Amino acid sequence: MRAVGIKVLKNHLSEYVRLAERGETVLVVDRDRVVAELTPPREGRSPFLADARLAQAVREGWVTPPALVGAGPPPRLPVAPLKRILRELEGDREDR
Repeated sequence: MRAVGIKVLKNHLSEYVRLAERGETVLVVDRDRVVAELTPPREGRSPFLADARLAQAVREGWVTPPALVGAGPPPRLPVAPLKRILRELEGDREDR
C-alpha cells in the first residue's frame, strides 16, 4: 500500500493507475488525511466500461435484467400477409 499527495498524483497519475491495475492500493492524501483510494477492480468485474455502467444501472434500479435469459431476440412474426397489406393500401388509395 502506498500513499501519495494530490499534487504528486496529478503529475504522475498514469504511474499510480498502473500500480492499482497490478493489485496495489494507493491512498490519496491531502494534508496527511486520506481522502480517496485507488484500488484494483473487484474480482469478477468486467474489464469493459459499458458492462460496468450496465451493472451500476441494475444496482440503482434504472434497468431490470431479463427474468429468463434466452438465446436471442424473439422471432419476428409478420403482422399480416403482404398481399393483405397491399390490398388495404390499394383500397386506401382508391378512396382518395
